[in-house]
Amino acid sequence: MSALRTAAPATIMVIHSVFSVSMLCFHLLSTASSIHPQCEHRCHGLQGHRSLALRGSPEKCLRARSGRPYKIALFADLHFGENAWTDWGPRQDVNSIGVMSTILDKESPDFVVYLGDVITANNIPVANASSYWDQAISPTRTRGIPWASVFGNHDDAPFVWPLEWFSAPGIPQVHCPDANLSFSGEEGCSFSGTQRAQLMKVEIEQNALSYSSSGHKDLWPSISNYVLQVSMPDDPTTPIMYMYFLDSGGGSYPEVVSNSQAEWFRHQSEGINPDSRIPELIFWHVPSKAYAGVAPWFGVRKPCVGSINKEKVASQEAEFGIMEILERRPSVKAVFVGHNHGLDWCCPYKKLWLCFARHTGYGGYGNWARGVRIIEFNQQTSSIRSWIRMENNDVHSEVVLS
Repeated sequence: MSALRTAAPATIMVIHSVFSVSMLCFHLLSTASSIHPQCEHRCHGLQGHRSLALRGSPEKCLRARSGRPYKIALFADLHFGENAWTDWGPRQDVNSIGVMSTILDKESPDFVVYLGDVITANNIPVANASSYWDQAISPTRTRGIPWASVFGNHDDAPFVWPLEWFSAPGIPQVHCPDANLSFSGEEGCSFSGTQRAQLMKVEIEQNALSYSSSGHKDLWPSISNYVLQVSMPDDPTTPIMYMYFLDSGGGSYPEVVSNSQAEWFRHQSEGINPDSRIPELIFWHVPSKAYAGVAPWFGVRKPCVGSINKEKVASQEAEFGIMEILERRPSVKAVFVGHNHGLDWCCPYKKLWLCFARHTGYGGYGNWARGVRIIEFNQQTSSIRSWIRMENNDVHSEVVLS
């Protein structure tokens, strides 16, 4: 979620970034992905293991590090590119980079999840949203940490014309990227955004450390539907955890996890984890209606764990079966969402947990202190813990999820 801001017009800037090469290996399961040659070569060459065929899913290699738990950082609601024509907007992006950098250096996670609303597309008037997306992933990339992303409701939302542009001094000068843009006339460029598919395509093609996927084409218009497998340190064929990513819609289509996505998850999870022996974590952006059912009334009291409960849950528009499927799988330990900037709690629901991340970015609405939810899986004890690390390095809201 986001709130639009106003300020004096300036010039829209386009930032270009340098892309890095991965030195880490991941084992990715997705019905629409391809194997990264670098990872395939390293895993097979170093370990001598043959590819593991998993129900129509190609393989990458991913291994936890020996002797330590596997740690994940969730970056939620960064909202890069917001009010880019003002001085205020770019300053918020710099501040957001500061939050991510501070917490990455303090926590040293093995993996990062960009949990939606990476950008505020409805504030980005030209088709250069990928440049802001690139800024958002830069702190993770420069530290050599692999990541995956899932879409939120603002990532491909249509551009909203600010009313102040129609007063003096008028529409600000717009600087467009050089390539592949349509022009509305001899000067300037068309006010059109960047769609989900293009954002994902650019991220994957230009970043070897990205383990995002466009997912199965039959799940259109949702894009970011895929599953990652975390494997044993000494054996890439032995899973210790699965991470599922689902597109919860919004922006260019309704905020919903469709029945097709729910059935995809059911078939995929039953195929690769038939006895529900391996723990599964679920990530999407907009909370399901189940979140509203478990939300605390005042403050955050047990059995819920958290520090802020400052607004009502803004849930998806409808339910089409995903929660019923998750409830029936004992291997599903928790669902993680963003969207509500004023919520950071985890609450039990049936046999799993429903958790919010923490508003990480300085873009978007709300002045609550910024932070990051951390998830830690201990393969020795099969326990999953989570806590919130704040920008000022305070730690709070620790909870055991399994």
